[in-house]
Amino acid sequence: MQELDPPYKLILKGLNEGKVIPFLGAGASLGGRQPGATWKKGVKNFLPTAGELAGHLADTSEFPSDEARDLTKVAQYYSVVGGRRALNEELHIIFNCDYQTTSLHTFLASISAPLLIVTTNYDDLIERALDVKNRPYDVVIHTTDVSSGDLLLWWPYGASEPSEVKPNKLDISLGERTVVYKMHGAVDRKKPARDSYVISEDDYIEFLARMIKSKVVPAIFAQPFQTRHFLFLGYGLGDWNLRVVLNRIEKDLRRRKDIKSWSIQYKSRRLERRFWQDRDVEVYDLLLDDFVRTLETRRAEQEAL
Repeated sequence: MQELDPPYKLILKGLNEGKVIPFLGAGASLGGRQPGATWKKGVKNFLPTAGELAGHLADTSEFPSDEARDLTKVAQYYSVVGGRRALNEELHIIFNCDYQTTSLHTFLASISAPLLIVTTNYDDLIERALDVKNRPYDVVIHTTDVSSGDLLLWWPYGASEPSEVKPNKLDISLGERTVVYKMHGAVDRKKPARDSYVISEDDYIEFLARMIKSKVVPAIFAQPFQTRHFLFLGYGLGDWNLRVVLNRIEKDLRRRKDIKSWSIQYKSRRLERRFWQDRDVEVYDLLLDDFVRTLETRRAEQEAL
């Protein structure tokens, strides 16, 4: 049976009206890599995949060779044998780099409407793409320092330093400028001490516990999370971090059932499609680069009319 195409016109219209929330996973930062290219520490053309990052951390920490190199498990081991500071320092070296922005980041940055962009990535590709396009934006980052409670770092556009705010106290006008919401922390290239990474097994357990005991999603995002389409880019069923987030959104927020969302996922499996469909998400089997290329073509055609 022939695969259906994504509803490009609807997606473009929603983005241009600020009614679609791009949700960026690890795969969203990997576009443009040449076939067969591999990452190793010091390569600055592209970010590592989860497997490549796990392999590097495993080699550095002498992770047991008879264990599967799952990133969360390897990061946990690195933290145990080397200390959390050493893990964060190593991650900072890897992510503190001007990796090439992808066509996806460039396309999203070219949208003139203020967007709410959610990402579970640590890199700053979307911010740098917005900078190139001279788009104003705020950045909101979840911290992983549980000793200070549930806090966000909020970087208002043009600010030299972030403000620490509680999720229910964040006050942003979503209609004025784009907001980049980083749910799993981020590299801070100006001040490494502010780095936050939800990456180890303990991190995910703590993140889940925080989501269960409180409404971690800022209250200001509740209404768009309930009423806008999600566009999931760079996620697969194996990304259980996203599954945790979606489950909590479903429990904490009453999403309207008449609003469809979309996931662009290459070579998705039947089980993955069932998982997404149960959450009112239509899956389209497509490479992200091809999806973005078609979006750009459709936009050019519309502008030429």
